[in-house]
Amino acid sequence: MRAVLLDAPNTPLRVVDDHPAPEAGSGLVLDVTACGVCHSDIHVVDGDFGTGEPIILGHEVTGVHDELGPVMLYAPWGCLNCTECSEHNEMICSDSTEAGLFTDGGYAEQMYVPDARYLAPLDGLDPYAAAPLACGGLTAYRAVLQGIDRLRERGADARALVIGAGGLGQFAIRYLRLLTDAHVTALDLSEAKQKTAVEIGAHDGVGELADGARFDLIIDFIGAEATLQAAAGSVAKLGTVSVVGLAGGSIPFGFGAVPLEARFVNSVWGSRSQMDDMLDLARSEPTLVQPVEVMALTEAQSAHDRLRSGDLRGRIVLDIAST
Repeated sequence: MRAVLLDAPNTPLRVVDDHPAPEAGSGLVLDVTACGVCHSDIHVVDGDFGTGEPIILGHEVTGVHDELGPVMLYAPWGCLNCTECSEHNEMICSDSTEAGLFTDGGYAEQMYVPDARYLAPLDGLDPYAAAPLACGGLTAYRAVLQGIDRLRERGADARALVIGAGGLGQFAIRYLRLLTDAHVTALDLSEAKQKTAVEIGAHDGVGELADGARFDLIIDFIGAEATLQAAAGSVAKLGTVSVVGLAGGSIPFGFGAVPLEARFVNSVWGSRSQMDDMLDLARSEPTLVQPVEVMALTEAQSAHDRLRSGDLRGRIVLDIAST
């Protein structure tokens, strides 16, 4: 089968036409339709995580199942037996693995899936436009839910801040506007991204925060020391800082270091049940499914290069059948 391989960290992607097809074994083989290109793929290429062994990247996967029809893949595969899995938190299972990050993913015509429970029916959603929901959409959805109760308590007085108005940040802005009455501010150094944030629903797009600004929910899609410091300095009492970004920052925590009863949480991907809820929301609110740029599977390296350079407005999705 045709596939795109990463042979080792910090090497170019390689297109092969004769890669061995996966075997179903105790699971199943999914025919892949489309696969989104995500910054997490770049992290694997850079050796930030992954096994270091040759791997087929890709975790924003849609495909076709013999019985379920068009489906979306839930990529964090838990053990299905532990406390976390029984509580529907498969993405933090201690024995989990992630398709496309630690085991072969969707930059290929077919991929192995251990259990049909990790497939969610698309039920009418376009498999190309919906593919980025599998990670970008789901991760932002869970991050918003981390502090949504406080936003709803405060109603129109609520304030939310999205740090980083790239692909995930744009999903978060849309969720915040759909699910709450909060005033939403997007913080990004890029004027173009500030403009885009306002176009899709943010009330403000800024490059720096005003003195004394306070927010009930802050979602940090960068996770650098500077952005965490900004979050700690602007979260309101009883507010939540939800950290998604992997830039490796840290800040002091304790009495006097942060506002009273502010809550800091790292938010990881999203649960399998949240994927179902998110897809239901996408079907009822079509604005969540945004146009994507579709590129051929053989252009995967070019897609990565463009993602690194910021040479894109939305999300790139690989068409697995296209040459």
